[in-house]
Amino acid sequence: MSGHGPVVVLGLAAAVAAIGNWWSRWRDDARVEQVTKPLATVLLGALAVACAVDGAQHAPRTALIAAIIGFIFCLGGDVALMPMVDNFVAGLGSFLLGHVAFIVMFVALGLDRWWLGLLAVAGTAAVAWVLGRRIVAGAGEHAVPVRAYLLVISVMAIVGWATGRPAAVVGATAFITSDAILGWEVFVSKQRWMPVAIMVTYHAALAGLALSLL
Repeated sequence: MSGHGPVVVLGLAAAVAAIGNWWSRWRDDARVEQVTKPLATVLLGALAVACAVDGAQHAPRTALIAAIIGFIFCLGGDVALMPMVDNFVAGLGSFLLGHVAFIVMFVALGLDRWWLGLLAVAGTAAVAWVLGRRIVAGAGEHAVPVRAYLLVISVMAIVGWATGRPAAVVGATAFITSDAILGWEVFVSKQRWMPVAIMVTYHAALAGLALSLL
């Protein structure tokens, strides 16, 4: 663990909080969720900071600041979407702003693999065509903000892939997956496995975004 102690410790702590949150979603335990959901995001945000300053070559300052802002907005979205608050529009807006921050983070890290970005364009277009249309059609009065969100998260994924960083690719892809399941659950059809799948892919997304700063 020498040299990477904070990264390892924070990663393990975040994993414990995330697993606790997955359990709470499977058992539909709102009390455990109220603690583990924001805690996992805070720990993963701290992991992002630790990754950014780890080693001799630190991540660009702009990327670090953008990451912190992005994780703060994700935390706001987490709280807004919890049952005790249940404000979908506020949660959607908070996550949208978080994705804007992550776009800035990826640009600051460098878009060295533009051809991967082109592949991501094709992938996000396919997701939008196959799943996005159904989600928007079922969104009713929320159709406009949902469309805006789909556009911004798609750009985030494309730019993340264009960095060429494996963790960024995994993180961006996992975020699209998580939100696609969430959108389907809210606006199309809910299945028993969805709440857990949403959080597993969401935490994988945040971990990927954090590790992309290494």
